[in-house]
Amino acid sequence: MNCNDEVTALDSSVCWEIVHIPEKPPQLPHLQTTVNVIVAEIEPKHANTLVRRLNHIAPLENLRHVKRIRKKCLDGGKSQLFLILCMASESDGESNYVQEDVLELVNTYQLSTFTTKVCKYAASTKEEWEEQCKFWPTSFHPPTYNIEGITGFNEEDSLSICKFMKLAVRKAISGTSVVNAAVIVDPSSREVIASSCDQVVLSCNALKNGVTPQYEASKMEKNPTLHLKNKSFDNVSCLNPWGWLEQQLNLSSDSWHPLQHAAIVAIENSAARDRRLFPVNGQSADFCEEDYKVSSPTGSPIKRQKINTYVKSGESTECNGNGLHFNSTRPYLCTGYDIYFVWEPCIMCAMAIVHQRIKRVFYAFPNPNDGALGSVHRLQGERSLNHHYAVFRVLLPEEILKSEALVMKPCLSRKQM
Repeated sequence: MNCNDEVTALDSSVCWEIVHIPEKPPQLPHLQTTVNVIVAEIEPKHANTLVRRLNHIAPLENLRHVKRIRKKCLDGGKSQLFLILCMASESDGESNYVQEDVLELVNTYQLSTFTTKVCKYAASTKEEWEEQCKFWPTSFHPPTYNIEGITGFNEEDSLSICKFMKLAVRKAISGTSVVNAAVIVDPSSREVIASSCDQVVLSCNALKNGVTPQYEASKMEKNPTLHLKNKSFDNVSCLNPWGWLEQQLNLSSDSWHPLQHAAIVAIENSAARDRRLFPVNGQSADFCEEDYKVSSPTGSPIKRQKINTYVKSGESTECNGNGLHFNSTRPYLCTGYDIYFVWEPCIMCAMAIVHQRIKRVFYAFPNPNDGALGSVHRLQGERSLNHHYAVFRVLLPEEILKSEALVMKPCLSRKQM
């Protein structure tokens, strides 16, 4: 039975809703945080000189979105220019303290200063920007990266998203305890690239008997009937990242690994898949990339050597500095893929998928302890990163983890959180 069949066949299905998690928490425009700055009216002929000097001696490092000059139009075609001199601060108990370099400019150009308010944070929406400009002009830069689906998913996309989220939930509850699960998907082909559950703590006896998380997950696919009313979420690694310490004394050294969160293991599985499907010419498909790490003259590994591409016998082949030949169709990390989590990832997992060039992230339940994508932090809004992904939450009731059947009914959504 496919996803669509399950949606139409069961009347008691739960409504799943997809919402976008923006880069920062939404804020009513009139409630935006403001800070005080010291301003002066200036002559237009002095504008360029003053701006250049102030950018050097009093840069607005934390207010890059705020424009330095405000122009006010007057009757008769005349205008006034107001210039931000510096942030208003307190020093030695004196309010609106002005540093000496700025005070020198004030005296030189005989400026009359006053204090006004500007918005502390850059606008994330056009509505916020319009409200900010009522205080003082600011810049507005909409996201430049591709965030498909923010304006709503069509029915086919919604069914596909719910199908893969259902797979993640099944994996999360397939073992003897509830854990987090990650499923990496190629949205262009809707193919599962790799998946995994948390493997921070593994049972030695279970491993000896061949009962691995993958084995449990395969059993779950055959029998979706679940009875988990007595299970807790203590073993969800991203919810309890230090939980392995509590069990360390009772476990042998080969039965736990603190970094084996679901996302990390899924990424490893994706890399193993690429090595298997796109092996180095003349090498075994099971070779390890670590065997071919290139070292710098100092002995430390370098990230990547320059790759030269050439065409041979109608096939595109790539050759690196070691003379090893690669299939040019091999994916670069997880570029353009989606990843599905049952629980919002922690900072470590969220950064791992940044490095993998994931395109979209979907999760079902928030992580109030260490959530990196909405609950505690919003890593997707960290502009210093060299890659950004879009984040969505698939809203479904927590009871789905304890229900007797995983049933879903997707809803189209244009909401933001």
